[in-house]
Amino acid sequence: MSMFCYQCQEAAGNEGCTVRGVCGKTEDVANLQDLLIYVLKGISYYAQKAKEYGVDLDQQTGPFIMKKLFSTITNANFDASRFEENIQEALELRESAKNEFMKAYKNETGEEFTEEVPEAATWFSDSVEDFYQKGEEVGVLSTKNEDIRSLRELITYGVKGIAAYADHAYILDESELELFDFMQKALKATLDDSKSVEEYINLVMETGDYAVKTMALLDKANTENYGHPEPTEVNVGVNDNPAILISGHDLKDMEELLKQTEGTGIDVYTHGEMLPANSYPAFKKYDHFVGNYGNSWWLQKEEFEKFNGPILLTTNCLVPPKDSYKDRVYTTGVVGFDGVTHIEGRPEGGQKDFSEIIEHAQQCEAPTELETGTIPGGFAHEAVMNVADKVIEAVENGDIERFVVMAGCDGRHNTREYYTDVAKELPEEAVILTAGCAKFRYNKLDLGDIGGIPRVLDAGQCNDSYSLVYIAQQLQEAMGVDDINDLPISYDIAWYEQKAVTVLLALLSLNIKGIRLGPTLPAFLSENVVKVLVENFDIKPIGEVKEDVEKIMAGE
Repeated sequence: MSMFCYQCQEAAGNEGCTVRGVCGKTEDVANLQDLLIYVLKGISYYAQKAKEYGVDLDQQTGPFIMKKLFSTITNANFDASRFEENIQEALELRESAKNEFMKAYKNETGEEFTEEVPEAATWFSDSVEDFYQKGEEVGVLSTKNEDIRSLRELITYGVKGIAAYADHAYILDESELELFDFMQKALKATLDDSKSVEEYINLVMETGDYAVKTMALLDKANTENYGHPEPTEVNVGVNDNPAILISGHDLKDMEELLKQTEGTGIDVYTHGEMLPANSYPAFKKYDHFVGNYGNSWWLQKEEFEKFNGPILLTTNCLVPPKDSYKDRVYTTGVVGFDGVTHIEGRPEGGQKDFSEIIEHAQQCEAPTELETGTIPGGFAHEAVMNVADKVIEAVENGDIERFVVMAGCDGRHNTREYYTDVAKELPEEAVILTAGCAKFRYNKLDLGDIGGIPRVLDAGQCNDSYSLVYIAQQLQEAMGVDDINDLPISYDIAWYEQKAVTVLLALLSLNIKGIRLGPTLPAFLSENVVKVLVENFDIKPIGEVKEDVEKIMAGE
């Protein structure tokens, strides 16, 4: 095989992609990503060792590791040249971290450091050709023990999600050194062949703890900068003006694009995971912010074609673009694709320069209308807790029998129709709590409301799954329930990529049990690791719709 990747739900045959990623990732990019992660582990090794001798490198190494991990998430960056540059930068930073550690060690002990270190901390080459060869050697399958491999990858993918969420917060000037420290601690641990299965399981749970902390930090960053999301009917129709479509998750990019397009005659629409931006008070003041265009990320080849104007990809969720509209695709941040215009990062204290994409938009036709009407959004924790008394009363009098958390990701699999069918099959006494692009499977269904409470409460992006955790915790306190699992809440989670893994680990760290996970169980979970998750948390695969709905409503 020329590559091996099984980090997303679409892994070929639910085993792994070995020639080309189903996502469109080439073998070269896959192997370069593996090598980059390998070198990041080497940086983490030295940063953690330096800390043992009184030198804290987190400010130096943490942000770099965070951003580069984010770039390896599924559907983020397909540009081999960018990864070649990232590896070169990582090798330079690793040498700097190594020198800092060696100096600290000698100052403390008076001796040179001579202990054996992992190869990830020593391998070096200044030849790009060597990068490709080494990448083939250091990937997932280099760990031979299947259970250890499974746990190492589970930790790595959880840390990737933490890195993504932490990066969003970092861009908004919110960061915590303990997150940088943990990411490096976890990466270093995956190099340690002396660690047992039990030790790795403990680290998996710790990853979940830090996932919760990271999502809480990002929630703070978003709401302090843009206000708490408000219940909003989001327009899905179009105007007659030329426009820019913005996709991904980065709200700072959203803010700067809206500011720079004001008064230009250009409208702005969201797509995919950027849909929740329509519910933030700070963005509602822009008259040229029209609404949302289209649906989930995997439909973009059809929808980007019809949009007619340029599209800005701010984070992962890029599908390799068709030649017919490739010249209208712009990337920024960690996103990349060969031959696509990349908008560079913002200078310190300044904004990104979106003038090129704005000028492009002014030469384009208005979007082709896909649909009309509105869809509801903005039901994050603040909005829900503002009507907490009403919610609790509805539960106590039986109007609401169960909340069903159907958060997570969407994807191409036909089996994901399961989530649409579950939404339709749930009785009128059930309320769906959602976040992430999974909502596109049912957020346009007319499911009505319960005493004014919509039966689909959309908390926002995948990172806003924290809102669902917060709501559950607040309901637990308000209803005087000792165990969070005794609440009338069931979890039917859809996963696709590594941020969803992070959300899952967050739920497990809070001791949430009985989660249904689909449309397939992750290929990177070995049989024994699945057994541990089932025994400790009662994780189960999705089944037949009617049977699952019956069990969900019965709290099973």
